[in-house]
Amino acid sequence: MLARGIGAVNAGQHAGQEVARAGRPRPKVRLRLINARVSRGGALFLGVLPFLVVAAAYLIASGKRLAANPADKLLPSPAQMWSAFLDLATVPDKRSGDLILWVDTYASLVRLFSGVGVATLVALSLGIAIGFIPRVQAFLLPFITVICVIPPLALLPILFITLGLGETAKITLIALGVAPVMVRDIANRVMELPTELVAKAQTLGGNSWTMVLRLVLPQVMPRLITCVRLALGPAWLFLIAAEAIASTEGLGYRIFLVRRYLSMDVILPYVAWITLLAVITDWLLVRLSHIISPWAHPVQDK
Repeated sequence: MLARGIGAVNAGQHAGQEVARAGRPRPKVRLRLINARVSRGGALFLGVLPFLVVAAAYLIASGKRLAANPADKLLPSPAQMWSAFLDLATVPDKRSGDLILWVDTYASLVRLFSGVGVATLVALSLGIAIGFIPRVQAFLLPFITVICVIPPLALLPILFITLGLGETAKITLIALGVAPVMVRDIANRVMELPTELVAKAQTLGGNSWTMVLRLVLPQVMPRLITCVRLALGPAWLFLIAAEAIASTEGLGYRIFLVRRYLSMDVILPYVAWITLLAVITDWLLVRLSHIISPWAHPVQDK
C-alpha cells in the first residue's frame, strides 16, 4: 500500500510537471544558415540580382559619361551597342560582302570545337590507360604531371614558328592548353573506381579491353563531360589569344582589330556574344550528360 501511495504521488508530480511545461512558451529554434532552403522564386531572384546590379551600374555610369560628352566611346549606350551589333550581323561588309559577325563566329567555333575535340579524345584514351594500366601509369603520369605546369601561352611563339600561322597552330594551342589537365582528371577518376568492381569483372571472365568498354568507360563519361565544361573557359582564352596575334577572321581577331579605334560599341557586344555561346555550349553539355549518364544526376528534392 505504501509503495502504491508513493507511486501515485510521483505520477501526480510528473503530470504536474508536464502540464507546467506545456503551458510554457517554447523557445524559438534558430535555423542554421546552411540549413535554410531557398524557394524557386527566391533562387530565381537571387540568381538574377547580380546581373541587374551590374546592368544598373553600367547604365548609370554610361548615362553620366554620355551626358557630359555625347561623343564618349568608353561606355556606349545600349542603343549604340545594339545598332553596331545589328550592323555586323545583318549588313554585308563593303570589301568582302560577308556578314562579319557570322563569319567570325563560324571561324572561332570551328577552331574551338576542333581543339577541344582533340583534347577530349586524348584525355579519354590516355586518362583511361594511365588510370587502369599500372605500366602506362608509371610511364606517362610523371610526364603528364610536368606538362600540366607549362604555361600554354608560352608555347604560342613556338607553335607559330614550327606550324606556321594557319589553323593548325591555333587548334594545337587549344588542345595542348586543356588536354594535360583533362588527362590527369580522367586518370584520377579511373583510379578512384572501387577495386571490388574490377575484381568482380575479372571473376566473370572479363579481359582488359572488355573491362575498359563495359566498366571503366561508363563510369568516366560523366567526369569527362565535366572536364570538357571546365576546359571551355581556358579554351576560349587560348583561342582569343591565338586569333589576336595571327588571324584574319574570328571573334578574338575582331576584338583586337577594333580596339585601336576604341570601338567599345563593338567590343562589348562581342564579349557578350562569346559569353552567350559559352553558356549555350555548357548547357548542351549538361543535357548530354543527363542523357548519357542519368544515374550520375540524382533527382534533387524540390
